[in-house]
Amino acid sequence: MEIKTFRELIEWTADLHGQLARCLSHCTTLNKDERARMLLGYLARHETDIEHMVNEFVRQAGTNILETRVYDYLPHESMKFHRPCDEHYASLDFNGIRSEVYDYHDQIIKLYQTLLGKINIPKINELMEDLLTMEQNEFKRLVHQISRMDDL
Repeated sequence: MEIKTFRELIEWTADLHGQLARCLSHCTTLNKDERARMLLGYLARHETDIEHMVNEFVRQAGTNILETRVYDYLPHESMKFHRPCDEHYASLDFNGIRSEVYDYHDQIIKLYQTLLGKINIPKINELMEDLLTMEQNEFKRLVHQISRMDDL
């Protein structure tokens, strides 16, 4: 997908979380490890929640901001977040799943941080800061909850 506007960027981010949620959910029943199944179920719900939060940013942001061109601000290396849901998570253990999901979130956070370093339009900067803060807070919550699961 070619992302041209901030609306498309935000919708793309929501789609990433949604796709990950569906894939994790699909793999929940297929994984043989009980701890991994519990983690997959939790992560699927969490990613769905994040998808809804990101979509709320689109709903609340002004049209002028959303229709602003983002192309000049995006890193020009290929952004490849979408992975096919080929039951990959069904074969991973607890630590493998955790590692991949952490990496997934880290990439989104780094993308937003890169954008913030390049944007000098106050309203868009505010929107991107809010999105980044939400992603960072949700990632911290995710890490905390998974650490608690790991203690069990």
